Amino acid sequence: MGASRNKFLFTIGIHRGGAENAERDVEGAHSPRLSQRSLRLRGEVLTSPAVLISCCPVTQNGRLVFYASLGATRERLSGSEHNVLVAAAPCFVLTSCLIDPEMRILIVKLSSIGDVVHALPAVAAIRRCRPSAKITWVVDSRASAILRDSPAIDELVEINPRQEGEKELTGRLGIIGLFRRPGNAAEPPDIAIDLQGLIKSGFVAYASGAARRVGFESSELRESVSRIFLTEQVKTSHMTHVIEKNLELVRASLNLKIDQERYEFPIAVPPEDDRYIDGEVSGDSRFAIINPGGGWPTKLWPPERFGLLADWLSSEYGFSSLVTYGPGEEELAESVASCSRSSAARPFASTLKQFVALARRAKLFIGGDTGPLHIAAASGTPIVGLYGPTSPARNGPFDGRDVTVGVDLWCRADCHRRSCWHWRCMDIPLSDAQQAIRARLDPEQK
Repeated sequence: MGASRNKFLFTIGIHRGGAENAERDVEGAHSPRLSQRSLRLRGEVLTSPAVLISCCPVTQNGRLVFYASLGATRERLSGSEHNVLVAAAPCFVLTSCLIDPEMRILIVKLSSIGDVVHALPAVAAIRRCRPSAKITWVVDSRASAILRDSPAIDELVEINPRQEGEKELTGRLGIIGLFRRPGNAAEPPDIAIDLQGLIKSGFVAYASGAARRVGFESSELRESVSRIFLTEQVKTSHMTHVIEKNLELVRASLNLKIDQERYEFPIAVPPEDDRYIDGEVSGDSRFAIINPGGGWPTKLWPPERFGLLADWLSSEYGFSSLVTYGPGEEELAESVASCSRSSAARPFASTLKQFVALARRAKLFIGGDTGPLHIAAASGTPIVGLYGPTSPARNGPFDGRDVTVGVDLWCRADCHRRSCWHWRCMDIPLSDAQQAIRARLDPEQK
């Protein structure tokens, strides 16, 4: 980061212990108790006149403190040549905030679709607070469609997934190559924020060349060893919902003031997709979305119950049901439709952006903890979620009017199993789903 390009906003405090104690405290930043891998330059006590060229963060008493240093060249530079601050001594830096209007921010959230959707409010907050920053998002190509043309993102970098019978295209050299191609090598991101917490996502942040690489505290990482790629970690375990955890991570990383009453999901839907959905549901304004897929076998509800539920929605609310599905789930959708005795359900194929347009028009979404549920939540669709091995408190819909239903079992806490010997948690009675739908819809029917 060139000092001539960046501007820092510093809060300067007088060190009450005098210059000698201030020097000892700065030296303490290099002790094991306060050391951070991000501390690359030697802290310097400010003497009058002193010029702040750059700063490095250390953790002290549970908060981030930024001490002055000499900058990358370790030479004292003229304040007239750089956007720097002159301060009197004895003093020290309390806080600092990079306010470069062209700050380069790398977001690493690779997959899955639901996780990517959950990260959107955090990136939207960055865009709102730093409107001129350049935001790049690295994502798995299988989840990238939902992000294309988003007004919150300047550049989308797609990593190809492992393909059967081929070498992994996202190997280390391939990832490094994403950031070492001509035009990128001279300008690494100012900061990389890892919202995933995997070894792979941590390595992407490291390979970007960003000097600051920020992620969750170790207990919140999905693969704890990924902390070796981070220079800073943010405490988020006191938050419950994953959206709040993501917001806290970007808030602390960029010193943002985030004050919002509702989450923002900047998903761009092309006009042709809106027109397509309008044509498909023309004359049928009262429809529900049934999404029987789950990604994991342990998230699946029996298709027979979905079919009977479609019949009940038709007789009780006059809803038709569109059975949506993803790749490889066509037979499951057909099975649900065939289980509807009144033919109230029909399979409905769509792209991700078309699904967003569909969800924005639907009267209800019912399904398990999977990408379509989270897209529907982002679209404002009334939701009844069927939850088994995952926690609705962490991953569920965030509208207080939405309802989640599950079977109360001793083994559900922190389960996250993709296979199970009994699968009782998804043995949700049809009557429970019907009761949840009444609880969600009846207030709106008055």
